[in-house]
Amino acid sequence: MADKNFDAFKETIERRFMQHAVVTNNEYTRWFAGADLSVEDVRRFTVQFSVFSNQFLLAALNRVINADTLDGSRESKEILMNELGVVYNSGAPARTGATAETDVDPALVSTTGTVQGGRFRFEAAHFEWLLRFAKPLGLTFDDLGKRRHGNATTLHFCDELFRLYGSDDYNEAQGAAFAVENWAAAGFWKELIAGLQKFSSTSGIELSLAFFTWHDKLEEQHKAHVWDELKACYFSPKFKEEPFIRAGVDILDSVKVFWDGMRHRRPQQRHAVRVA
Repeated sequence: MADKNFDAFKETIERRFMQHAVVTNNEYTRWFAGADLSVEDVRRFTVQFSVFSNQFLLAALNRVINADTLDGSRESKEILMNELGVVYNSGAPARTGATAETDVDPALVSTTGTVQGGRFRFEAAHFEWLLRFAKPLGLTFDDLGKRRHGNATTLHFCDELFRLYGSDDYNEAQGAAFAVENWAAAGFWKELIAGLQKFSSTSGIELSLAFFTWHDKLEEQHKAHVWDELKACYFSPKFKEEPFIRAGVDILDSVKVFWDGMRHRRPQQRHAVRVA
């Protein structure tokens, strides 16, 4: 342990992860935030985002299966079970007048706590939140989330999540997870929210944005623990820097493929997209 230099490693992470183009310059979400979005723009985004969101369940399950410790398995189950509809048990007193509906409304559901002792509800599954968001756009259950709906670039991202985020190699899984968390906390949720709010106000189509605001709030909370989590991983006896960095960069590259695929498929840009 004596020859380890966490500060130097942190500088590498800042350079390779935090300065990655998909973190610092996501051209699609920046465009989305300020564009005059058409219904077709929002429908196209919703379908592809739903594929990524729903196919993430496979990566999350793979991470549970390939966890290297019981604690790691439980941490992964927290994410998977919440995605599937187990509401976090925050330990706070029950809300006065709480109903089955408010128990599953993402605008009201807690972003903290544990699934241990939490209540499962079908309607609290994140995919069902997306279904309710998509309904005013004329999209149904059969239009969303399935692999067959995904573009090549979307499926590339899904497959890389399964391979790296769910890897049975400790360092690959940790590097991919850390990189994904930092991408998710970098502000893209806020850009999506801004674009959807503008669309709702100009189109007259009222959209429930709670799925997006809930995730934005969740990632804001994760920001506070990023470096502590990284330090714990770095000083693990299992830690190896090279596969950690490689997997993190690879997963960020695949995130960029996903968003670039969305950008190039905007109506004014119909040229083919090459998956790198």
